[in-house]
Amino acid sequence: MGNVYGYVRVSSREQNEDRQMIALEDVNVPQKNVYVDKQSGKDFNRPRYKRLLKILKEDDLLYVKSIDRLGRNYEEILEQWRFLTKKKRIDIVVLDMPLLDTRRGKDLMGTFLSDIVLQVLSFVAENERKNIRERQKEGIEAARLRGVQFGRPIKQMPENFEMIYKRYMEREITGEQAADVCNVSRATFYRRIKEL
Repeated sequence: MGNVYGYVRVSSREQNEDRQMIALEDVNVPQKNVYVDKQSGKDFNRPRYKRLLKILKEDDLLYVKSIDRLGRNYEEILEQWRFLTKKKRIDIVVLDMPLLDTRRGKDLMGTFLSDIVLQVLSFVAENERKNIRERQKEGIEAARLRGVQFGRPIKQMPENFEMIYKRYMEREITGEQAADVCNVSRATFYRRIKEL
C-alpha cells in the first residue's frame, strides 16, 4: 500500500472548500497530503493538481469528493482517469459515488462497470458546466433587459467641466492638472474630451 492523498477543487477564491476537506478527514487523508486548487475545472492546467501528479506513484491512493471536483471536461476526465489508473497505476476513490473505487472489482466486470459509471458521471459534469455557462448568459441578458449596467459606474464630471475643458484647450492647464481639478484619472478626463 502506498501513500494516501486527497484532491480538492473549488471554482473560485471566494468559494469554500470545507465540505470537501471534511469528507477527506473522514477517510483519514493526512492534511499534509491534501492538494487544493481554487480555479475552474474546465481543464487540468492547475498548479496544485500538477504538483500532485508529480508526487503520485504506483500503489498510492487518491480520494476526491466527487467527479466534478476532478474536472468538468468529459474527454479530459476520462483521459486523466486512465492516465492515473493505467500509467501511474494508482487507485482512485470518488467518495460520493462508491462504484468509482478502483480498489474494488479489479476483474473484467468490475473494470467494465467502473468505466461505464465514470463515463456517465463525466458526461454529467461537462453537461453541468455547459448549463452553468448558459444560465449565466441568460442571467446577464435578462439583467441587461431590466436596464442593469455592467462594469464600472460612469464617473460624473463636475458642473464646471466645460470651463476646465476650455482652460485645458487654451493650454492654461495641463491634462494632469485638469484631471486633478475634476477629481478623475487622466484617462477618464481624456476619454470625456474624446466623447465631446
